[in-house]
Amino acid sequence: MYVLGLIDAGTSAGTGQGGDDTVDRVADQVVDHLSRSGRVGVVRYDATIADGLTDIRTDPVTPGGDVTYALGADGDWTASGTDLSVEDAIASLAPTCEYAVVIGLRDPSEACVVVDSTGGEFDAEDDSILATVTGPADLDLESLRADLEATEPYESLESLVQRVKASEHADRAGAIATFTGRVRAKDSPDDSRTELLEFEKYEGVADERMAALRDDLEARDGVHAVELYHRTGVVRDGEDIVHVIVLAGHREEAFRTVEDGINRLKDEVPLFKREVTTEETFWVHERN
Repeated sequence: MYVLGLIDAGTSAGTGQGGDDTVDRVADQVVDHLSRSGRVGVVRYDATIADGLTDIRTDPVTPGGDVTYALGADGDWTASGTDLSVEDAIASLAPTCEYAVVIGLRDPSEACVVVDSTGGEFDAEDDSILATVTGPADLDLESLRADLEATEPYESLESLVQRVKASEHADRAGAIATFTGRVRAKDSPDDSRTELLEFEKYEGVADERMAALRDDLEARDGVHAVELYHRTGVVRDGEDIVHVIVLAGHREEAFRTVEDGINRLKDEVPLFKREVTTEETFWVHERN
């Protein structure tokens, strides 16, 4: 699923929506266009009633605001509440949607469109900003969709499991095994707390090796489908980093392939990790 943020440059910290309906009108056009290519989920975040968020640019997924998500601009169903995070909403949409449009919140790690009708200041060289518009008339919808689909798609454990279940060989499978790696805050009680990890991949090479590894694992006897996914960019304390999912005839093949898959992914796929703790920042490969 491809995730697109849509924000108003005229509001504080690039969050929420301004005093007119420009953002809503832009959102309607974007959602309508994307819905011609696939199912669209819409997530709305109202920062004006957020409770305890001092700067949601640096803490964009913490519950505390009002989050609503639905299908399409006028969704058949919605879910909302102050205990729901934007990340929760996106994860709920991932198994069934090709796109998610997040309105009212900027996560710097996600692609976004800025509605700049009041002269808000944003970094023109920020690669995550796909377009800056004053209103719906400025939208180049075809280019926007192409640019969005060139970004890294969002996946959740559930969406990846659903994908292997859709395998043509699913009727021969009696086991699904999964591995999820997440950001560990500490190795021991006295360690400095890890606030986030940032991953960069060796462009081209990382994707090729990931695909080759998947093909190799799927070629094993008794293994019917494999999904490998590793996030890049910023991953915060407690968030998921990597998933390995295996659909197999029996549990033995499933467990063995999951273990081999994560071990080989770490050894063979060139991904570089920067760690940010409460006391320092460093590239992990320079410490090894």
